[in-house]
Amino acid sequence: MNELANALRPGAALPQDAATATLVGRAWVEDQGAVLVRITPEAVFDLSRLAPTMSELLELEDPASAVRGFTAPRIGSAAAVLANSAWDARDPSLPWLMAPCDLQAIKAAGVTFVASMLERVIEEQARGDLSKAEAVRAEVVSVIGDNLSAVKPGSPEAAKLKEVLIARGMWSQYLEVGIGPDAEVFTKSQPMSAVGTGAEVGLHPKSEWNNPEPEIVLAVDSRGRVKGAALGNDVNLRDFEGRSALLLGKAKDNNGSCAIGPFIRLFDAQFGIGTVRKCELAMRVTGPEGFVMEGSSSLAKISRDPLDLVQQARGATHQYPDGFVLFLGTMFAPVQDRHGPGQGFTHVAGDVVTVATPSLGTLANRVNTSDRIPPWTYGTGALMKDLARRGLLAPAD
Repeated sequence: MNELANALRPGAALPQDAATATLVGRAWVEDQGAVLVRITPEAVFDLSRLAPTMSELLELEDPASAVRGFTAPRIGSAAAVLANSAWDARDPSLPWLMAPCDLQAIKAAGVTFVASMLERVIEEQARGDLSKAEAVRAEVVSVIGDNLSAVKPGSPEAAKLKEVLIARGMWSQYLEVGIGPDAEVFTKSQPMSAVGTGAEVGLHPKSEWNNPEPEIVLAVDSRGRVKGAALGNDVNLRDFEGRSALLLGKAKDNNGSCAIGPFIRLFDAQFGIGTVRKCELAMRVTGPEGFVMEGSSSLAKISRDPLDLVQQARGATHQYPDGFVLFLGTMFAPVQDRHGPGQGFTHVAGDVVTVATPSLGTLANRVNTSDRIPPWTYGTGALMKDLARRGLLAPAD
């Protein structure tokens, strides 16, 4: 069994406590389109008559209780639907999992961990040139140090450190959002554009320095209430962003560059924000040439609390009537040499990336270039037409 297929088995893809977890997502069903579903270890069930979209489901006061109390028709076994989600083994006539979000805005918080903050400074100083990264890394660490975890963002101590670094010519826009009062929150991708587990993720074909970013993704309703969480891979182009922060959109938003899934785990009595704060993410990259890289990212080391990031994303100055999903950032910034000493890490086509944690299962994707994977064609308009055809849209008041 190959790496991708192995990660799509229920025992790997679902949480360790899947039997008692409330897992919701979206499945593509022939002749119906995107269908809201509940996922259990045994089967996948159609929730369309409870809520037509994930956005609407998350607006319920207690979506987990509503899902558990709803009698939903079965559309297939969990094992079959997960296996059919693999991009290279998919039967389009059978259901397969999509990204679990639909109408929500897709936002991301950046530079929320010290390790990734230092790597962003290095990218900037190297001007996106991978060959210069090792020397720049040594220089940056000699000036800044490698332990800024005790510095609370926005604190008087952070302001004093800023003054020192400016005086030494080492201040950076990444340090500004890393330890300054305002978090970096940006639009990662467009609503409906994320890919789900088993799909190919995309790299811009001109990128020569890039990496996966394993993250927790919060599912937030229109009032800013966190209703659940998922796994995510914020595919990142280090060379593009390193050349200029104004290329952030090109570095972050490409076809297939945003993966979320396999589902959203709804908050309930046994899983909530406290669990998220303690999550330990494991990431593995397996290359077609036999290369293997493993890493981890601990939410306990995040420099800003997840709820603070939600408040910075939405408030009196910025609203999301359909809700939003929020990537929380990663401490994983790979430097393992792949193609030779001092060359660091970058993806090659054919890599399989898995992101896993016991409470959220496993998100698995294969890497390709954005121009070679299936184009994004199913947007909001297509979803609305499918829902109308199925009689799931409420009449106007």
